[in-house]
Amino acid sequence: MLLSIGPGVGEREGTVKDTLVNIRETGEFVINVVPAVLAASMQRSSADVASEEDEFELTGVTPRAGIRVNVPSVLESPIAFELTLDQVIQVGTDHLVLGKVEHVRVDAEAYAGRYKIVIESWQPLASLAGDYALMKPAFSV
Repeated sequence: MLLSIGPGVGEREGTVKDTLVNIRETGEFVINVVPAVLAASMQRSSADVASEEDEFELTGVTPRAGIRVNVPSVLESPIAFELTLDQVIQVGTDHLVLGKVEHVRVDAEAYAGRYKIVIESWQPLASLAGDYALMKPAFSV
């Protein structure tokens, strides 16, 4: 299974975000599915800070050691995907990063059983290029 992210361009003209630099250097990354209660932390994590600054400390979240990668996930995020880099595709001035899923952590409070999650209990957020949205309750057709 592959997942993708688009880390965007850096705040400083002609640069890329530290996220992309780190993925290229290590070949590993984590995608955390963020609950609504961490909205402010998620927004702070996108700040343009020095690459040596500890973003876990900056955002007030707890690192959780990876199982299959040497990159920590966010302990407070109920779902985290550990990935190895498959490829980086340049799209205009942005980049699309494809990663192979190596491990998935789903906390009990987010799991409904039968390979389904319960979004109502933790309200996952979507990041929409600077804006954020809540997922609405699930429904069947």
